[in-house]
Amino acid sequence: MNRPFIDTRVWHYGFLFGVHFQDQDIANNGFVYSSDGKEESWYAEVPSYSPGFTVGVLGEVRICEYFSARLIPTMYFGDKVVHYHDIRSGNEIRQIVKSTYVAVPVDFKISAPRFNNYRPYIMAGVMPLVDLTAKEQQEMLVKRVDCMLEVGIGMDLYFRYFKLIPELKFCFGLTDILRRDRTDITEPSMLKYTESMNSVHNRMVALTFYFE
Repeated sequence: MNRPFIDTRVWHYGFLFGVHFQDQDIANNGFVYSSDGKEESWYAEVPSYSPGFTVGVLGEVRICEYFSARLIPTMYFGDKVVHYHDIRSGNEIRQIVKSTYVAVPVDFKISAPRFNNYRPYIMAGVMPLVDLTAKEQQEMLVKRVDCMLEVGIGMDLYFRYFKLIPELKFCFGLTDILRRDRTDITEPSMLKYTESMNSVHNRMVALTFYFE
């Protein structure tokens, strides 16, 4: 067995990098905008995912043999492409929403017994985050602060000089991030996109590699 006593330590430290895919769950309401005798009804969605990258550091405390808590300051760099479809005319526009998240996830990890140099686990937690790149004067404006629920699975892999931990997790936004107070807009017709949406929630899938 490689590093047979590493899990007996109370404190664990490391770093991480990985890839992730950002998404948004958009609830549309069918709002009809009228101008110059023409009617528009806009539907917003994120039909595909663009990969981003993740970097951060890991701090973990051992509570008991199979249970531990983790604090993971992380930065997520990525974007989403929101498509707006006018159902009545068939017109379409796109908005690129770039996001740089500074997040501080607090997770709890439940591990299975170690088998040779493998140890699977499940995890869950919450991830408060701040978006550093939310921009004004766009079709949709989102709030800078959010909190996401995280659930996932992973595997501790023990090597001679370090421990590698690949992890796949799914993140679900707990708050509505749509900003309805659009005082930044100078063209009133731009409000039609915000008025067409009831709510917007962040979602994310992340594949992360931890090194201890």
